[in-house]
Amino acid sequence: MSWVDIGALEDIPLRGARKVKTRVGCLAVFRTDEDTVFATSNVCPHKQGPLNEGIVHGTRVTCPLHNWVFDLETGEALGADEGRIATYAVRVRDGRILIEDAVLNRAAA
Repeated sequence: MSWVDIGALEDIPLRGARKVKTRVGCLAVFRTDEDTVFATSNVCPHKQGPLNEGIVHGTRVTCPLHNWVFDLETGEALGADEGRIATYAVRVRDGRILIEDAVLNRAAA
């Protein structure tokens, strides 16, 4: 597996996110208050809310449009909501965020 540098960890505020554009659409990259980083699809399956604008709490994000909550580790919707978001392999090395290059290089569906 090879990895692509997509930016510095410090570019994402604690409990914040950034949008990353790819050939398969936009991803959201989240940073928790413990400096754990997650990458997911950026679109809520409910009303297509931009998840990078959501509220990060623990290892979850709340959609800014209709308050659906997603587990950033599994992508599963929590509570009474049903659905999931795609999750992607991401890691931090030497203060840089790396994402699996297969995610960035897939052909658009």
